[in-house]
Amino acid sequence: MTWDEAFAYRYDDWTAHVTDDVPFYTTLARDAGGPVVELAVGNGRVAIPVARAIGRPVIGIDHSPAMLAQCRTRAAAAGVELDLRQGDMRDLSLDEPAALIYCPFLSLQHLPAWSDRRRAFERIAASLRPGGHFAWNAIAFDHHLAARLDGAREEEPVPHTFRFAVGDNRIDIVLDDGATSSSWWATKNEWLGLLDVAGLELTALYGGFGNEPFTEESREYVFVARRPEE
Repeated sequence: MTWDEAFAYRYDDWTAHVTDDVPFYTTLARDAGGPVVELAVGNGRVAIPVARAIGRPVIGIDHSPAMLAQCRTRAAAAGVELDLRQGDMRDLSLDEPAALIYCPFLSLQHLPAWSDRRRAFERIAASLRPGGHFAWNAIAFDHHLAARLDGAREEEPVPHTFRFAVGDNRIDIVLDDGATSSSWWATKNEWLGLLDVAGLELTALYGGFGNEPFTEESREYVFVARRPEE
């Protein structure tokens, strides 16, 4: 079983506690006034309520067929229309420039290398209309927390062990059969550097989805950036 397959069928269990991001992305979508795109749409946890709130489909992109299958089922059950597409955010291409692109639940951290992250940010920038916004969240890197995680084992939603690759600031989540999902824990300046190379401007940095200021005590970054007006 691949990580995607294992994760897809227990995704609801894994994300049951994650609710505070939905109002944040919903507000951005209501203010967008144009096409809205969710990257790493997963099972539609965010896209379904966002689409319901704005009264039109959200374009949802994910590389995982298993997650997209879950999303289709959930959207149909909710009576919500989504425009779901299988694809890689590093190759993002849209028929019409987006007013808002967002990537929830730490998903950008799973891109494996700097070149992948740069390519994704460049494609996101190219896919936004002038003045369009891009939002995402990420863990605020903490070496002490990462070191404590190294070797830790959890049984839910599927049995897995954490491994910390110190030199790469990377956490590997390893299933018992060896399937692995990796998460890159970047610093604030690394994220800001990606905005710079993509030609995007930071408009807000929060320490959580309640729009609280980011401080040294914050455990996550919530970024909002924009493509400059031409």
